[in-house]
Amino acid sequence: MSRLRSAAEAALDRRSFLAATGAVGVAAGIGLALRPDRAAQAGAVAAQGPAGAPAVVAAPSTRALAPVPPWTGTTLRKVATPRGSASGYRRLGTGPGWKRVVRTQLAAARDGRAERRTALASFVQLTDLHLTDVQHPVRTEYLRAQAAGAWRPQEALTVHGAISLVERVNALRGGPVTGADLDFVMTTGDNTDNNCKAELDWFLRTMSGGRITPDTGDPGRYEGVQDSGLPLYWHPDGALRDADKQRGFPRLEGYFAAVRRPVNSPGLRLPWYSTVGNHDDLPSGCFANAGASGYLADFAVGGRKLLSLPVNDAKALAAVLRKGSDPRGTYFTDLLRRESRRMRSVTPDPARAPFTPREYVEAHLDPAYAGAGPAGHGYTRQNAETGNLYYSFRVADGVVGVSLDTTDRGGHFAGSIGKAQLDWLGRTLLAHRDEHLIVFSHHNSWTFDDGGGDKLVALFKQHRNVIAWINGHSHRNEILAHGSFWEISTASHVEFPQLARIVELTDNHDGTLSLFTTLIESAAPHRTDYTDLSQTGLAALYRELSLNAPGARQTLAGPLDARNTELLVKKR
Repeated sequence: MSRLRSAAEAALDRRSFLAATGAVGVAAGIGLALRPDRAAQAGAVAAQGPAGAPAVVAAPSTRALAPVPPWTGTTLRKVATPRGSASGYRRLGTGPGWKRVVRTQLAAARDGRAERRTALASFVQLTDLHLTDVQHPVRTEYLRAQAAGAWRPQEALTVHGAISLVERVNALRGGPVTGADLDFVMTTGDNTDNNCKAELDWFLRTMSGGRITPDTGDPGRYEGVQDSGLPLYWHPDGALRDADKQRGFPRLEGYFAAVRRPVNSPGLRLPWYSTVGNHDDLPSGCFANAGASGYLADFAVGGRKLLSLPVNDAKALAAVLRKGSDPRGTYFTDLLRRESRRMRSVTPDPARAPFTPREYVEAHLDPAYAGAGPAGHGYTRQNAETGNLYYSFRVADGVVGVSLDTTDRGGHFAGSIGKAQLDWLGRTLLAHRDEHLIVFSHHNSWTFDDGGGDKLVALFKQHRNVIAWINGHSHRNEILAHGSFWEISTASHVEFPQLARIVELTDNHDGTLSLFTTLIESAAPHRTDYTDLSQTGLAALYRELSLNAPGARQTLAGPLDARNTELLVKKR
């Protein structure tokens, strides 16, 4: 069956469903599910590697769609909503969903397009999962002495939350607007938090399926900051009246045993692709990666961990990191050497070693992490050999995706794009001049340190076949109109409200295209049950803790016109 879905088919499905259930749409222009017997296509096909690598075709599969509204499980229907006073610890409940907003800065919205439109492509973006080894020695939790938001109390639950997000994606019944089968999932970086091999394994098993033990060091006990006896940190499993418990954080006996026991991920049922972020490429997300050599690499796998730092020292280090003025970590390593007497003994673990860009690609190429494919999840053997972590791939007929590496490998959390990659990108856009291009990266246009954001915007305007640039990094929903294309930046899954995004591309057959963006949450319940320390219960707790994390920004959902949208763009 053709990948395109006609307006007549959509109307027939809609009438059939309404007649059977009496349901009504939640927003103008929202369609319903395709016929249950509709055969799905394989999804993505890699079109070209960094130097014209051979095409890689994902194995075909068939996914039958159940006759349910495809907006089920999206924020169009309902969303986790805080209860109680904003001044204290708040519980979550279920609130009304967010309506769809039509944006016409780049093209007019013509009447009748809902009946004319056909689906070109649909996929899910996950970003900033930050799967975290909370016992890792290189972490800087002690910066909380200077700012409460410098450490997140929910980080021990990142794996549980990410698995729940995978479960949500697996349960989706097609795009919420077109009902078309989803083609693939793309991660847009910061898949890991500490550039740590254990975290990389957790990420790949979360995405492709498998058993995960989210623990390093001593397998018999927790060795991080949360049992340190320091009131600076939330001690969920102890009686200490720490600063967070004074804010209303709960005491949860058995917490550490629960968060460290093995969990299972079903893996995504869709093909998935990977884009790299600064926390994947760089230790602490901001220091040049020396691989297996150097002080920080040795410290990462060693037996010492710094848990506290005087306020003035924490303030000075925070300022250095914020400015990005210590790219090689010289200031940081000097501080660690000075503070050796203040450190706690922990169990050394080689799984905490940093990984290089080559090792990142080789892990993706490992058949043990193949999941639903494609092999390498966008990366090829050539990517491993060259160290160039960018590629292009086939999304659908007439639609091509491009994944960039915007990490500043010299050492900085801000984005960067060198001349070689920019030249390759220009050639790729030109080679696909007659197709629609969707570009993926970790950093967004306003978070580059070398003018790269402006260069990319200018290049995409020059090549008007680019219709969207999709990214993350800032942890906040933003959608910008750039004259001829849309920049879509999606909130993280480590900070509240913990979102991911469905994107559907349609041809309106009136000289315009529409990009529909629909936010989704994980499959975890909105309400947390403190007696439920199961895998699902911990995923719900993860969301609630992220809401209440001291210093957490309360604006990350972004404005309504950056959440569930229809983005009109002129068709070339």
